[in-house]
Amino acid sequence: MIQFTDSLVLGWVAAFIWPFIRVLALFSVAPFLGNRAVPTRVRIALAALIALLLAPDVPASARTLDLVPMFGLAVQQVLIGLTIGFTVRLVFAAIELAGELIGLQMGLGFASFFDPTQGGQSNAVNRMMGVLTMLLFLAMNGHYLLLAAITKSFELFPVGSNPLGVLGAVPMMQLGAQMFEIALTIALPFIVLIGFMNLALGVMSRVAPQFQVFSLAFPVTVISGLVALFITLPFMQQPLTIAIERMLGWILG
Repeated sequence: MIQFTDSLVLGWVAAFIWPFIRVLALFSVAPFLGNRAVPTRVRIALAALIALLLAPDVPASARTLDLVPMFGLAVQQVLIGLTIGFTVRLVFAAIELAGELIGLQMGLGFASFFDPTQGGQSNAVNRMMGVLTMLLFLAMNGHYLLLAAITKSFELFPVGSNPLGVLGAVPMMQLGAQMFEIALTIALPFIVLIGFMNLALGVMSRVAPQFQVFSLAFPVTVISGLVALFITLPFMQQPLTIAIERMLGWILG
């Protein structure tokens, strides 16, 4: 006959609560599930389901609900979940930054609008590239890789051992530098192209002062930017895929 004691029930609760906090922290910042359009109840329900599957991986030494150890373990799970989600989110931030730069060079900064999903201003190119990156992320099963990463994190960063170890294992400075490198690599051709267009329009205005350069500059830069975007979009799949796989590689090892 199975006897349910207080220590047994508390152990089951502790084995569930630590994966639940880690997965919920991941879902709060991760791409797709971290979007504001996803209801909070859906995140909590999905995190609870995954936590039930991960509960057996919690070591017996960490199955405690004492006040002092509990606070440290909760902080550890939040740090690990946020770090994994933030690492993957950097790729999307890099692409959105590139789209912001391209939109500003095309003169679409005047057409910025409030994006409720990001909680700030963005232009059309920014949102288009963000949506394309999200679709590519889903097409390459990035959400499954993200779940695999959170599962493997219990092997790399077990509950209760070295609470701040994740901060030293994930090179945040290198990831931040790579974010700006990716953004500049994508936006640089557009910056150079539109820079040459502006230079040519400036020379024309000096050669022919009667030429109405201001009435022609805006449509020319917008059309040239759209044509360049149409030509280069098919070639962005490979670097975006490499960037996403590289970010996930820091976690999956």
